Amino acid sequence: MIIDLRSDTVTRPTPGMMQAIVNAEVGDDVYKEDPTANRLEKKLAEMFGMDAALFFPSGSMANQAAIKMHTQPGEQLIADKWAHVYNYEGGGVSFNSGVSCKLIDGNRGMITAAQVAESINPPDFYHSPLTSLVCLENTTNKGGGACYDFSEIEKIRQVCDNHSLGLHLDGARIWNALIAKKETPKNYGKVFDTISVCLSKGLGTPMGSVLLGNNEIMKKAMRVRKVLGGGMRQIGFMAAAGIYALDNQFERLAEDHKKASEIAHTLSQHSYIRKVEPTETNIVIFYLSEGISEEKFINDLLQKNIKISGMGQGKLRIVTHLDYSDEMHKKFLEIINNYK
Repeated sequence: MIIDLRSDTVTRPTPGMMQAIVNAEVGDDVYKEDPTANRLEKKLAEMFGMDAALFFPSGSMANQAAIKMHTQPGEQLIADKWAHVYNYEGGGVSFNSGVSCKLIDGNRGMITAAQVAESINPPDFYHSPLTSLVCLENTTNKGGGACYDFSEIEKIRQVCDNHSLGLHLDGARIWNALIAKKETPKNYGKVFDTISVCLSKGLGTPMGSVLLGNNEIMKKAMRVRKVLGGGMRQIGFMAAAGIYALDNQFERLAEDHKKASEIAHTLSQHSYIRKVEPTETNIVIFYLSEGISEEKFINDLLQKNIKISGMGQGKLRIVTHLDYSDEMHKKFLEIINNYK
């Protein structure tokens, strides 16, 4: 039994999802003739109260498309120093859009309205890049699945309005935030100009993200997706997986959160652990005590068929997910408790 806790991207389709994939009605999505893809996009747009939605093969591409749609070359976006768009998208902000990033030293990947206001370059000072976009991430990946307080997001929206800035949400794990904070998607649709939502993490589909926005900005989405190479054909098979996941695998995210919390609590009881970050959703970030080798710890677990992630700088990550069963959970906690 291999226990893979590296990411919630390692899941396999459930039997019900496979049946939905097999039975999907499909067409050519480049012509916008795939009925299942159109149905998924309509479902998500209505869920968030936004005008339009477009399926992308990956969350990185959806984020990169949004940045391209919001900015012009030579401009600058504001994000936390741990933001996925900066750290884990291959330098796409500069490569695809010719845009630089002003990075804020936030709290576990989250920034405040005051920090955003302080980071905006004066628009008439032509020596510095023109600030045009703010990118938030909820939940935060490198920040350990932390969730924003929605009232702070509303304050950031007000700052953006005051300075005519776009506001994009990297919502790769927005589903986890919605469950953990008992929030509604429509509130997010009212605040953000664009939102990318991922189907292949907590919801457990094989692939796909969807970019949401209002009509004015989403007019650019099809063209930008084409430029980035994201135009696909019979994607209804994957869209059907997304519809199934939303209908059947959304509420169960609370189970992942519970298991992650139990892992965090168990780790915190042992002297070989220096620190465990607050655990709100399905990501556990922890640090080993001084003198304990990160590489050895990971390899020791690997010898017991357990896979976790090293994130550098002594930071280790565990992510719970759909395929992490109760049996696996019991076994993993036992191994943690007996680790020498």
